[in-house]
Amino acid sequence: MAERRRLLQGLAGLGLTAAAWHRAPARPLARRQVVDQAGRAVELPGRIERLVTLGSLPVLNSFVIALGAGERLVNGLADFDRPTWRLQRLFAPQIIAGPTLQQPDRQPRLEALLAVRPDLVLTLHRDAADRLAALGLPVLWLRWRDPQDVRACMALLGEVLGRAEAARRWLDRFDAVLRRLQQRLGDVAPAGRPSALYLQPQTLTQPRRIAEWWIAAAGGRSVSDDGRSGESRSFSFEQLLAWDPQVLFVGSRQARDRLRREPAFARLQAVRRDRLAVAPAGLHSWANRTAELPLTLLWAARVLHPARLADLDLAAEAQDFYAQLCGRRLTPPRIGGVLAGPD
Repeated sequence: MAERRRLLQGLAGLGLTAAAWHRAPARPLARRQVVDQAGRAVELPGRIERLVTLGSLPVLNSFVIALGAGERLVNGLADFDRPTWRLQRLFAPQIIAGPTLQQPDRQPRLEALLAVRPDLVLTLHRDAADRLAALGLPVLWLRWRDPQDVRACMALLGEVLGRAEAARRWLDRFDAVLRRLQQRLGDVAPAGRPSALYLQPQTLTQPRRIAEWWIAAAGGRSVSDDGRSGESRSFSFEQLLAWDPQVLFVGSRQARDRLRREPAFARLQAVRRDRLAVAPAGLHSWANRTAELPLTLLWAARVLHPARLADLDLAAEAQDFYAQLCGRRLTPPRIGGVLAGPD
């Protein structure tokens, strides 16, 4: 009884009532145990039917959809319902009317979360994983920051969702792309690797740490790669001029147009030579953490080495990726919209 009282007091402290807790029907008894990427042992039902993603929703949803399990998502996109992620609504249409389970600051709406009775909650935020697990919710913490995390994350999700074969197909494609690029670009001398930067011009930041990796893997040299551990790196305009990258990657057509329009940026060689690349966006922006990482590498390599990859049909590569992994063949106009990137 003392333990039960402590749990109910904890729920009250989080804004939940005992009545709300009692209203949630009991979940099926756990029939297996898995270990997440924090080393936490988590008990789960034999099959995951009701899946919730919290925190970085577009990233997590892309993993689930690429494993062919998008129909199991029960939450909506919340504050992330933007055109950048238009394919998520196509591959998992139920999320359009799905409940909002997190607040604008990405903290969970706990009573609403309990009400949907998830079989599993996925999050990239360790503090949220610990907090929800303390309430008795089955929650897995996933890590996807460094290249070595990619294989472990997809393999774990494949196991948990009963989609091990789909995870193997994704991993095989990822490795095949790396081999292709090594064959095409492996003999490029360091001096032949263009200097590049993934830039958010309105804030003068490199917004995603993973871009340091995919620029290098695609045959470039990221000027902002300083070994940082944080997601974003800010810098001065003077530093940007000193770097003077040969290629600039941006997240939207609006950002590209800003670089072309504002006179100060004309001092950069990438702007003068119009070597400005807008990241495609499907399930998520290809420049960020996304299950579309194999496509990211091909796109970036073609931008950095257009002569060596002149025969690469990126539209066909994207068409095959979404058909084989996500389960739906997209029309050429839709693929064109993905490759054009967001406004």
